[in-house]
Amino acid sequence: MASLHQPNNSSMSPFKIFIGYDPCEEAAYNVCRHTLLKHSSIPLLISPIKQADLRSSNLYSRHRDATESTEFSFTRFLTPYLAGYHGWALFVDCDFLYTADVADLVALIDDRFAVMCVHHDYAPKETTKMDGAVQTVYPRKNWSSMVLYNCGHRKNRILTPEIVSSETGAFLHRFRWLEDEEIGSVPFVWNFLVGHNRVVENDPSTFPKAIHYTMGGPWFEKYKDCEFADLWLNELEECEKEKKGQD
Repeated sequence: MASLHQPNNSSMSPFKIFIGYDPCEEAAYNVCRHTLLKHSSIPLLISPIKQADLRSSNLYSRHRDATESTEFSFTRFLTPYLAGYHGWALFVDCDFLYTADVADLVALIDDRFAVMCVHHDYAPKETTKMDGAVQTVYPRKNWSSMVLYNCGHRKNRILTPEIVSSETGAFLHRFRWLEDEEIGSVPFVWNFLVGHNRVVENDPSTFPKAIHYTMGGPWFEKYKDCEFADLWLNELEECEKEKKGQD
């Protein structure tokens, strides 16, 4: 179910955000959503992408294989469809924690591009991640984990339920429906890969605005002491207190 966050004195239309949802990582989803809302100065319309709901609506029929580490490995590419092929929308994996106002990311939007994302050069050495999920290495890895979609762009109309259910992982995760010049870039701090990117001392421009626990976060026992674990656990506690206050 979508959740609407409307800051005071704001009359602009909500910015659409779709978060990948996996029942095994519900805590991660809750923290991602909580930190997006916590820092936002613009109205947001946040929706989880739930594979079960898509299947029951006959919008997704792909057979899951061993290379899919989460339930949203491919459903993420339905973002333009779910946004009605209109305007801009953000897709983000659930294993993100925001430390800054997503309005600053929205301000980077450039209509010349079909999508915008961090252009990572990332080749992990580990063979597994998270709770034993298979770690695959491919060009443009992690580019699709946080994407601003120009949903009205003519090229993105190819991303139909039929195509997302049937095309190869290489086609989708490498943005092969687009030309290179149609893929815009945003600073790496908006998809800061824990264990890969580094904060440079006395350089605030390198501090993450969105922390991505791509190998696994503190909601997994194996990664309870990972970098930025304390920050995530603090946000989880705050999120749970907020939820209790609303009950």
